[in-house]
Amino acid sequence: MTQGTLAELVETVFAGKLVSFPTDTVPALATLPSKAQLIFAAKQRSQDKPLILMAADAPDLWPYVSGSAAELLVWQQMAATYWPGALTMVLPASDRVPKEINLASPDTVGLRVPNHAVTRAILARTGALATTSANKSGKPPLQTMREIKAAFPDVLTLSLEATEQPDSAIPSTVIKWIGNNWQILRSGAVKLES
Repeated sequence: MTQGTLAELVETVFAGKLVSFPTDTVPALATLPSKAQLIFAAKQRSQDKPLILMAADAPDLWPYVSGSAAELLVWQQMAATYWPGALTMVLPASDRVPKEINLASPDTVGLRVPNHAVTRAILARTGALATTSANKSGKPPLQTMREIKAAFPDVLTLSLEATEQPDSAIPSTVIKWIGNNWQILRSGAVKLES
């Protein structure tokens, strides 16, 4: 495929195909949550490595989690502090999350709202998407739409004119809610106190 406009990218998502776009960290491969298998196939990725759901705004993601009112309040406070931004929260999954998103631990789901205007414009039109870094499994994340187009010729990438905001090239920080506290799974762009 070639590079496309934002509107073409959205159409391609709704057609049940893979797309790639920049984020505030590393560029993403993305598709509808129900089509998550496409990402595993394209990346040649083991199915025990989870994908995350990315959305334009936090309220778009809360239907994908399951917890008490008190827990939801804690999660919403964390989101209000760090989203949009480079923080991925791993939370208990609701039954709306397709099992393919996280076969190794289907009772949890990673969620993120990126701090990138173009990405959020796409996600505002598509709703939450299953995402991961754009690279073949075990390789470093690709940094440019040109590299992604070369590695994934069948994936529609966003045209270069639309990608004015630079990516940081540092992956998101990943935290997981365990019991009644946070555990840092991966240090990344957001610095948190452990």
